[in-house]
Amino acid sequence: MAKRKFVFGVDLDGTCADFYGGLRPIAAEWLGALMDSLPEHVSWTLPEWGVDKAPGGYEALHKFAVTQRSLFRNLKPMPGAPQVLRALSKLDVRIRIITHRLFIKYFHLTAVQQTVEWLETHDIPYWDLCFMSDKAAVGADLYIEDSPDNVERLRADGHPTIVFSNTTNLHLTGPRADTWAEVEALVVRELAKWQALHGDEGELPGR
Repeated sequence: MAKRKFVFGVDLDGTCADFYGGLRPIAAEWLGALMDSLPEHVSWTLPEWGVDKAPGGYEALHKFAVTQRSLFRNLKPMPGAPQVLRALSKLDVRIRIITHRLFIKYFHLTAVQQTVEWLETHDIPYWDLCFMSDKAAVGADLYIEDSPDNVERLRADGHPTIVFSNTTNLHLTGPRADTWAEVEALVVRELAKWQALHGDEGELPGR
């Protein structure tokens, strides 16, 4: 029997991994455009890059980026993300990676392999790796997300959620973090509240 741990539900793209920074040069290649012509400040569906007007739209770009340019393997971590997640793991926080990277058919194996390789390459600790769109279904005591839709759904269902700031979500209210140092402070604060509330309760088998 082991004590139930505080579970931190962690999004990958745009939160731990610099998704837009990694996709931008690939999108420029795919579109036949100069990278400097693609603005760094974007909204959620990337209309600023003209992806929606290209043949196949975003799904075609995404498939090319993952299968032909190994996007998920080559993304740079957000500054401080691996270090903060390692520090939180040392505090006995259970890191639960929750990502919706399997939303396009027929190359799931590639996406999963690249994801695991990326996590291992950057020494990011995790107990669970969940590929699903309904992030609330896997359960966490605290979430971090950059997707406006996901943040709003999680909060509507009563799940505490930190917004990791980027240009797609500036309209959302806090709590939010602009850096992973700020993430660490917010998680440590919530962990302390959770520990004060639960104490020695919640022993579960195999946890």
